[in-house]
Amino acid sequence: MRTSFVRLIALLLVASTAGAQAPDSVFNSRTEMIPMRDGVRLHTRIFTPRQSSGPLPILMVRTPYGIDGYSSARIAAIYPEFLADGYIFVFQDSRGKFKSEGEFVMMRAPRANKSDPKSVDEGSDAWDTTDWLVKNLPNNNGKVGIFGISYPGLLTVDALLEPHPALKAASPQASPADQWLGDDFRHNGAFRLSYGFEYVAMMEAGKDVQQFDMDMFDTYDWYLKVGPLRNVNEKYLKGRMPTWNDFVKHPDYDPFWQRMGLRPYLKSVSVPTLHVAGWWDQEDFYGPVTIYRDLEKFDKNNQNFLVVGPWNHGGWQAPRGDSLGRIAWGSNTSEYFRTKVQAPFFAYYLHGKGSLDLPEALVFEAGSNVWKRYDAWPPKSGVATKKLYFGPNGTLTLDQPPPPPKPGAQPYDAFVSDPAKPVPYRQRPIQQTYDPRGSGWRTWLTEDQRFVHNRPDVLSWETAPLDEDVTIAGDILVKLFAATSGSDADWVVKLIDVYPDEMADQPRMSGYQFMVANDVLRGRYRESWEKPQAIVPNQVTNFAVDLHTQAYTFKKGHRIMVHVQSSWFPIIDRNPQTFVPNIFEAKESDFRSATHRVYRSGPNASFVQVQVVSRVVP
Repeated sequence: MRTSFVRLIALLLVASTAGAQAPDSVFNSRTEMIPMRDGVRLHTRIFTPRQSSGPLPILMVRTPYGIDGYSSARIAAIYPEFLADGYIFVFQDSRGKFKSEGEFVMMRAPRANKSDPKSVDEGSDAWDTTDWLVKNLPNNNGKVGIFGISYPGLLTVDALLEPHPALKAASPQASPADQWLGDDFRHNGAFRLSYGFEYVAMMEAGKDVQQFDMDMFDTYDWYLKVGPLRNVNEKYLKGRMPTWNDFVKHPDYDPFWQRMGLRPYLKSVSVPTLHVAGWWDQEDFYGPVTIYRDLEKFDKNNQNFLVVGPWNHGGWQAPRGDSLGRIAWGSNTSEYFRTKVQAPFFAYYLHGKGSLDLPEALVFEAGSNVWKRYDAWPPKSGVATKKLYFGPNGTLTLDQPPPPPKPGAQPYDAFVSDPAKPVPYRQRPIQQTYDPRGSGWRTWLTEDQRFVHNRPDVLSWETAPLDEDVTIAGDILVKLFAATSGSDADWVVKLIDVYPDEMADQPRMSGYQFMVANDVLRGRYRESWEKPQAIVPNQVTNFAVDLHTQAYTFKKGHRIMVHVQSSWFPIIDRNPQTFVPNIFEAKESDFRSATHRVYRSGPNASFVQVQVVSRVVP
């Protein structure tokens, strides 16, 4: 069935209007078609409080997901922390979506020629909208803030690339930064099949947002039935989806993707900016941390801040945020963020109220379940680089290289990866991403990994039970020394916290394998994102897999585990395991089983590198 995104937006924003008590009389509402510099008009809804003691600042959200659902009740439900301070709320359909005019271009690249008065992009649309608002809305104080989650977060960053003088505060939240390197559509060159296909089909089917009609509840089977990616246009999309066509035309990190990414444009910090990310964001974790770190190089006035909590995509908008899946955090983390961080941030910069008690980086350290304040992220002091080495018999040791193999012993662990039987990325059935009947998409990163632990195509190593807490804070890098009988391979690495076998107070969590960090590298890109190279069969090769960053405590009595596998389906498309110039054009005959070896001794000792917080000895 085809389902309007109006029903799905609640899943994306993780917000509910249930129980909201805000009669429409609280706001005067109006609708405007605001003109842009090229004559296109954007559909905008404006909510002004009926009662205020003076001029108010403007808080704006720009979105491609439709704004007709916004009302006094919804504003009160989603943003109750803002109501006491008082704001004029503005919501706008972005160019080409729903009731806005113009052409929608998925994640439109910033325009190259800003000197052309008629050239447009999302940044110019934000500028023109801001200019119109401060000039035409009565009782505004001339200060504007902009924020948003996911795509609206990206539109927030776009507004920062050429900020209007009235823009005084911004909070891009879960914004993608680079769709090839680490966000929605690709991770380190590996294509995020199910999300890429379903999101593109949903967003580019028309001016509204519609879900693609799949005829199987378990999409694992559906995507296997599709076969090679070359069948997608032939069978389903028929060349109608511009972004899918771009996937096919641009398999590598060429100028198209480089121009679309935000990083080349992040050159200054002139507006106070609060970046927000979730450690278990299933869509955009790479983006917000990367944007923060790139802008930090230019932050001369201490206006660039980072908050990372124990959330999934947009989870800080949940009412409490006291848990995610089966993992409990011990406090209402989302409520804390909205009341103690987000609301004071905008009040300080837009109202001139209160004081700003924000560290450079405020991060939630899961495991110990406490908020930590850092003067830099990743931390520049108080941590030491340690290595988790893969050892024989499935052992994992912290900063202890494995001993040389005994005579006749194999210095590696091996498995066979069969593209016809890929490892599922979450427990089956794997529903559509935004299936209105329910989906595990929102919490799959917290699932118990025992559902794949004993598969013959998943290798694992683990420590003995820890005799003390081990806290990591900072970047995580995997050095994998591996070989394959094929000429291409994907390498998926997962860092896992294994709970004790006996949890008397939480028996259902006994032995739970909780994924702390993870990612994938498409082997052909081990040397260059721009120029893929075949892997020399059966030759030991160094693969560096970036697991990004994390703040986490592995508690005493827990074990640390690492999984390595070569498929993660269907979140990642199947690698043929024979090198072809473009996997989107691979034939069925290109997909072949391959034997992979992961080495663990001498100069080829594979390891996970972490930053361990130094113990404070009394």
